[in-house]
Amino acid sequence: MFAVDRRMLARLEPVVRRVLIVDHNAHAARLIAELLKTLGAREVVVEGEARPAMRAAATLDPGLIFTERLGPNLDGEEFARAVRRSDMSCRRAPIIMVTAEATASSIKGARDVGVHEYLRKPFTSADLMKRIENVALKPRDWIEGVAYVGPDRRRFNSGEYAGPTKRKSDKPTSAAQAVADAKDQAMRILAAALDQFDADPAQAVRAVREQAVQLKAIGMKASDTRLVVAVGALEVSLASGPATKATLAAPIGALLAMHQGAGEALRRAG
Repeated sequence: MFAVDRRMLARLEPVVRRVLIVDHNAHAARLIAELLKTLGAREVVVEGEARPAMRAAATLDPGLIFTERLGPNLDGEEFARAVRRSDMSCRRAPIIMVTAEATASSIKGARDVGVHEYLRKPFTSADLMKRIENVALKPRDWIEGVAYVGPDRRRFNSGEYAGPTKRKSDKPTSAAQAVADAKDQAMRILAAALDQFDADPAQAVRAVREQAVQLKAIGMKASDTRLVVAVGALEVSLASGPATKATLAAPIGALLAMHQGAGEALRRAG
């Protein structure tokens, strides 16, 4: 183990205060738990299987979750997916997957179910600390879609990456472009939520609610009255009873048409 200064401990404390470890290997779980206690963890719950782990997550409300990828009665990817698509208050908690199976497909699988970080076994205390610092000190944008729910995947396992930006699209953008990108992403998620509503109605409604919040904030900041009013119509629909594809179609359609019309106008002006 190693010493951590008080200022760092204070910054990590909100995340590590309550931790859930899902691992059938008691020795591996104990190693993680011991490090977490040196970082200020007050409650550390260990479960070896998915079902009791879900119950523990609901009761504990962890700020950080570790899960083994595979074990008896445990599929770490399915567990992470279930947490992300639940109504638990910890559904956005950082998840770190710990496993010796570090293949390209397993890493991609973890990323695509909303895992924040991937930690290969065997690992050192420094490796573990790097992942904890990454999820605690470098929060990522949250994506509330239907096909995907979790942190922005473009910076997956960025704790291992020390080089230049991974994509050309990762270059710094202007404030105006960032707002335009956020608005475009929200509109695309709304369209996907409506299209995929029948496959997962509960998640589709969560996705729509989140995009309404994002778009209203964008409209208010930009003093875009048309956008705020259109989002208001969507909010009324969401508040008027159980949302269905039919009740959401008109307000989402109006928002998408407005966005498409604005985009065409910009292209003609350009």
